[in-house]
Amino acid sequence: MDVTCEVAGGECHELELPSDATYADLIRAVGLSPQEAVAVVDGAPVPDDVVVDADADAVRVLRLIKGG
Repeated sequence: MDVTCEVAGGECHELELPSDATYADLIRAVGLSPQEAVAVVDGAPVPDDVVVDADADAVRVLRLIKGG
């Protein structure tokens, strides 16, 4: 499935994911770890073990940790 994903404060990614991909897989596909980011769909965070909703208009990834 094709998914548009915006990383907050970063860039937008056009991803091609398998139909059984989870939000953790999506987060990894944009180069982040599920421990440092969360996926947001329709304004609400989604668990990273849920399969990506092919009908979602867009997914936004928010980094939870930045800097050091």
